[in-house]
Amino acid sequence: MYTHPQAASAYARMGTQSAAMAASPHQLITLLFDAVHSALLMARHHMAQGDTRAKGNALSKAINIIDNGLKASLDEGQGGVEGAKLAGNLAMLYDYVIAQLMLANVRNDPALIDVAERLLGNVSSAWKEVGAGKSGQAQDVPALQEAQA
Repeated sequence: MYTHPQAASAYARMGTQSAAMAASPHQLITLLFDAVHSALLMARHHMAQGDTRAKGNALSKAINIIDNGLKASLDEGQGGVEGAKLAGNLAMLYDYVIAQLMLANVRNDPALIDVAERLLGNVSSAWKEVGAGKSGQAQDVPALQEAQA
């Protein structure tokens, strides 16, 4: 079977676009975390290979997703005072992660990518647990209503 590289790339983009269009707001954030993770894996790979341009592109992609995706999606108006505090703390964390990734690029230091990935991984895991809890609650509501009847 013959696969044209541009066709494969277009197919992959379509799959990503389709997933994003069908996703809930919660799932969109999960997709952003996954995209950052992929970009950081690529950056680490390119760094190990000595490909400075590709490493820089991958780190720029990760930084862009964090700044214009994750950070931009924070809503300090949700959740009252506690929600505003959480959003502010996440914004500061994202700024710190971006700074670490910029240093990783300049210093060619994979340990700084590890720091960024570990921090984002903690937030991503918590975000996914919240989503799992929401879907579990939605499924458990009918069971609770039946048990109370």
